[in-house]
Parts: sequence; structure tokens; C-alpha cells
Amino acid sequence: MNKKFKNLELIAPAGNLEKMKTAFAFGADAVYAGIPDFSLRVRINDFTIAKLGQAVKYARAKNKKIYITINIFAHNKHIKKLPAFVKKLKELKPDGLIISDPGVLQVVKKIWPQANIHLSTQANCTNSQAAKFWHEQGIKRVILGRETTLNEIKEIHRQVPKLELEYFVHGAMCMAYSGRCFLSKYFADRSANLGDCAQPCRWNYLTPSPSPCEGEGNYGLDIKARDRNETLEIVEEKHGSYILNSKDLCLIKRLAELEKAGVKHFKIEGRAKSVYYIANVAGIYAKAINNLTPAPASSAGQALSLLRRGGGAKQRGRGELDFLYKELEEKLFHRGYTEGFLFGNGKLAQNLDDSHEKCGWEFCGQITKTQKHENTKTRKHSASPQNTKTQKHENTKTRKYDIYIKVHNSLKVGDEVEIVMPFYDIIKMRVESMKDSKTGEELNQAHGGQGKAVVIESDVEAPEFSVVRRNVKK
Repeated sequence: MNKKFKNLELIAPAGNLEKMKTAFAFGADAVYAGIPDFSLRVRINDFTIAKLGQAVKYARAKNKKIYITINIFAHNKHIKKLPAFVKKLKELKPDGLIISDPGVLQVVKKIWPQANIHLSTQANCTNSQAAKFWHEQGIKRVILGRETTLNEIKEIHRQVPKLELEYFVHGAMCMAYSGRCFLSKYFADRSANLGDCAQPCRWNYLTPSPSPCEGEGNYGLDIKARDRNETLEIVEEKHGSYILNSKDLCLIKRLAELEKAGVKHFKIEGRAKSVYYIANVAGIYAKAINNLTPAPASSAGQALSLLRRGGGAKQRGRGELDFLYKELEEKLFHRGYTEGFLFGNGKLAQNLDDSHEKCGWEFCGQITKTQKHENTKTRKHSASPQNTKTQKHENTKTRKYDIYIKVHNSLKVGDEVEIVMPFYDIIKMRVESMKDSKTGEELNQAHGGQGKAVVIESDVEAPEFSVVRRNVKK
């Protein structure tokens, strides 16, 4: 990332190699990944030891970093298998290991004493004494619990200034304390603490009429998940009920405050999310971090940091942040956004109506390559800028691009699409024609389930890993 604050790091999730490459292309400085056996992502996780090796090599070649998660709460059976895994990681030499379990920490320190170890958010570090303790155990960086407030972050940084601080700035939040949840094990025999959460907090629950119970103004309630037999007893008191479905975290407007408090490493949640999610969120946050320092003023030939300037610089950056927030709000699936506990109480942090907000945009595909060619025939453009009012025809030689797209969901001739490029630059296009990338057959539509890769033509070059979306509300 070409940012003015070289010590700031944007860390994106990587559920597989494709997502890792997309994250790097869109401006992430680092990714975190892990294998199912020792990572808190068992499902939708394509990594093996061999693929982790490929990932480390790719990151090195791109001058990026990769952190490996070993953040399960381990049982004895895991500890027995752990030494062999740590020895392989020692050979691969990733940039850091993310750990939550003290037993795992002991094994790692014994086998690889020089390892750069980060404390997982699962360890619930939310105060300066805990941070000091972990630092004394050899931890170089703490990924603070999402429950940590901005004032608490400042105090932790003041008390333990040599400890690196990392904080989640975007993504899903768990209703349990930093993910320590037992509902998934209870309902589905899938342990969230071993990376196999069934996310019962997102289910639709049936609730009968409440009945009075002990305590003035209190009510007991047995709730039942739809299509399941198990029930949970909860109590609604006079101050309200504790509903499960958390909104998603979005701190894009608070990066400057976090940096000033001592956080230099901004983390995005979502190893199980799509490449479309990775591209958009990584690109948007990369642009936001770049904009922490305005471009050099032509008159003075120098830029003053937004973090150290008064009203003028902050006002200039606010419009861009508002735009980026609106893009996150309108063009991605989410559960509504909240700033979580950063300012204390997690106000309005629950979505009581649905498991997610409706999204008016659909992921059409990802660009795998772009080839330049010359055209001297009279023909109409295959993909033309959206604001072009009349159909273009040409008799003269023009430079054109063949854009190869791996289709997700669907793509149709006539679609008005946006191509989202690295660092969140956007091209608006209309798909005028489309052909099969292998056979050259002209197509009217293509679907991701068919495994289709298609080619469209454009006047504008779109780099590999760019993503294509269309507005489905029109």
C-alpha cells in the first residue's frame, strides 16, 4: 500500500490462495490464514500445509506478510499433533503466528523460540495488566478484544508502549465474549472454540408467550430454533432482553482515532467470505488509510497529516470517508453497521429484524486477465462507458481490451455493471456482447454454476483480480 504512514498495516482474511491474492491486489499489507486442524475456521477453508507454503512464497514475492493462525482452544488430542505442525511452520517461516491458548504458546516457544507470536482476540485481552503479562511471555503483538474501548486502548498503549496493538475494524461480531460461545456445540455439536461454529446467533427463533418468573418485572421465556427440537430458557428482565444477532463492525471513520490511541494494525474479519467481499472491503480500507494524509499541496509542496492537523484537513477527508462508508453500506451484504464497544456500551449493536440487511448489488464475476488488441473493423463496443448516450461505431484503428471474467452468480448481455479495481477505483460499463473464453461462442448470458469464463471487450483496461457487480434493484 502506497501510504504516507508506513507503520500502518492493513490485515485482510484469506480463506484460500485466491482470496489472499485478491486481498494483496486491493491493498492489504498482510493476510491471516490457517489450516482447519488448528484454526478457528474449519469450514470454507482451503488451506493445507502445502498451500500455506505457496502462500508464504507468494507473499514474499509481493513484499507482503502472512500470519498463520493456531488459535483454537486446544484439547490434549490437538496438543499431541501440534509439534509436527509447528516444525513445518518453522521451515516455512511465516511472518507471525496467532495464538490464544497458553498450552499452544508453550509448545511453540519450545520448538521455535524465535517465532514472532501474536495473541489472538480469542484470548480476550482487554486491559493493561493482561497486556503486560502476555508481553512478558514473549508476545510481540496483541489483537485486542472487540470489547476494548478507545480509552482502554490508550491506557494499554501507555502502560506497555513496546507491545504492538492490533484491532478489528470491520466485519462480523459474535454475541459471545470475543467468540467464546457454546450455543453451536449445544445445538449442532459443532464447537465454535475449535473453529466449527454453526452460527446459531443468526437463526430465526420462535418465541411463545412469556411467563412471569422470580423477581419484579422479570419474565421467563423458552425459545426454540425453527426446525429444531432443542430449547433454551432465557429471562427477560424489566430493562429488556439479550437478543443474539449482532450488527457488523465498521470503524472506517475511526481509523485516525485508533492510530492516535496506539493501534498500528487494522484487521478485517471474514475468512469465510467471498472474493467480492475481500476485494471491496480491502480496497475501501486501503483507500481510507491512504487518505489519512492528504495529497501534497501544490503551493507548499508538502502534506500535513490528517492525524496531526486541525479542521481543514479533517474536513477535506470527511467527504471521502462518507462516500466509502456509503459504498460499504449499499454494495455489500451486512447485518447493519455499528461501532461496537469502541466508545463504551455497544449502543444499537443488534439487528432484531433479520439475519442480514438486503443488498441491491450482485457479484457477477472476477477478472482473471486482460489482453490488449487492435481493431480496424466497423463494430460496436462490447463494453462501453455507462454515461455514453449513443452507440459507438468505429472505422479507424483503436486499442481495445479483452477482459476475461470468471463468472459468479450470473452475467448477461445488456447488464449495467461496475468493475471494481484495486484500491477501489470503479469503472461503470454496459455489457454489449459476450463470448465463451474457450470456444469463442457468442453468449447472451452465463452462470457461475456452469463454471463459465467469458470474454467481453472494453476501451478501458481492468487488472487481474478486479471484481464485477451489477445493480439488481433497477
